[in-house]
Amino acid sequence: MRAAAAGAAALARTVVADAKAAQPATAVAFDVPAGACDCHTHIFGDAARYAFAATRVYTPEPALVDEMRQLHRALHMDRVVVVQPSVYGTDNTCTVDALRQLGARARGIAVVDDKTSDAALDDLHRAGVRGIRINLETAGITDPSAARQRLQNAIALAQRRRWHIQVNTRLTVIDALHEQLAASPVTIVVDHFGGAQAAAGVAQPGFNALIDLVRSGRAYVKISGAYRSSRQAPDFPDVAPLAKALIAANPRRIVWGTDWPHPDSTPVRGRAATDIAPLLRVDDGRLLNQLVVWAPEREQRRRILVDNAAELYGF
Repeated sequence: MRAAAAGAAALARTVVADAKAAQPATAVAFDVPAGACDCHTHIFGDAARYAFAATRVYTPEPALVDEMRQLHRALHMDRVVVVQPSVYGTDNTCTVDALRQLGARARGIAVVDDKTSDAALDDLHRAGVRGIRINLETAGITDPSAARQRLQNAIALAQRRRWHIQVNTRLTVIDALHEQLAASPVTIVVDHFGGAQAAAGVAQPGFNALIDLVRSGRAYVKISGAYRSSRQAPDFPDVAPLAKALIAANPRRIVWGTDWPHPDSTPVRGRAATDIAPLLRVDDGRLLNQLVVWAPEREQRRRILVDNAAELYGF
């Protein structure tokens, strides 16, 4: 209990003047429905308290719970999903401490492996974890055989607790794993437009496989991190056809997220994995306003922001 309290305290520090995580510069221009959920965020705690994994591919700046609360006040988000970032490996302590600090309005997605005990999985569930993340893209795993094995192992763990599997990967992997994903006995959630690139449009290889999974109800897709799919800042208008196609396929299988605090895991020449990778400066207010373009109907936005998240994460 003392360790949990210490962790919560470490994450509950008042936002300091030199805080690094981005805050919205643009006001939200539509009525956000009550119960809206930001389905994709990360917390990066004090490095002295939460050790980074030696195998990480980048080292982020801190992004604290109070900063995230400030973000969600500006965005009118009542609920949040905290996703375990790759930099902590399978040590979910920082994510769990954040969930404890945030309380009933938060759910979590953990990273585990075959060494994670049943007792540890039970503890994660009690803390609010409702899924397992397979982060293939950040790990550089593009081989379908390796991805297939990771998926199979995660399904075996998730199935015991009625959790879902959240996959961060690219369209070529989704296409190669289409049959396995469609046949999964547990719900599949795909990060960040499935890695689709806006410049390639809806006809790009693999996008039809993603659309099929959504249309059939076999997978959810997060329309999150538009800046990962497009270079057309600040509104990323070329992402709209991708978002609209996914929503049209099945609005009951779409959730929205910020991807705050926007970590930069892209390899940079001369930057070691242990060097600080500055958080990206993204205007989440402006990104949220794009949802009106992607989903013009009020009830559609409510379905994406509130109902789907409540069903998927058990709010």
